[in-house]
Amino acid sequence: MIFLMMIMSFLMILIANIFMLISIFISKKSFLDREKCSPFECGFDPKSLARIPFSLHFFLITMIFLIFDVEIALIFPIIPSFNLVNFIIWFKISFFFIIVLLLGLYHEWNQNMLNWH
Repeated sequence: MIFLMMIMSFLMILIANIFMLISIFISKKSFLDREKCSPFECGFDPKSLARIPFSLHFFLITMIFLIFDVEIALIFPIIPSFNLVNFIIWFKISFFFIIVLLLGLYHEWNQNMLNWH
C-alpha cells in the first residue's frame, strides 16, 4: 500500500514537472519589451517622480467599497438565521443593522463622498 502511494506521488510530481517544462518551452517570452518589464503602479508612470499629488477621493472610494463589502458579508448570515431565533428578535437585530448601514450611507451622501468631481 505504501509502495503504491509512493509510486503515485512520484508520477504526480513527474507529470507536473513535465507540464511545467512544456509550458516553458512553448511560451512566448520577450525580455526586451519595455512595457512588460515595467511594474504597473495603479496607472502611474513608475519612471516619473514618486511624490506626485494623489487624489484623496480614490482613498475614500476604496474605504467606502471595503466598508460596504464587509457589510454585505455580515448581511448574508442574517437570512439563514431566520429559522433559528424568534421572529421579533431577528427582526429587531436585522432592522437595527440595516438602519446603521443606511445612516452611514446618508452621512457619506451628505459629505459628498459619493460624488465624483
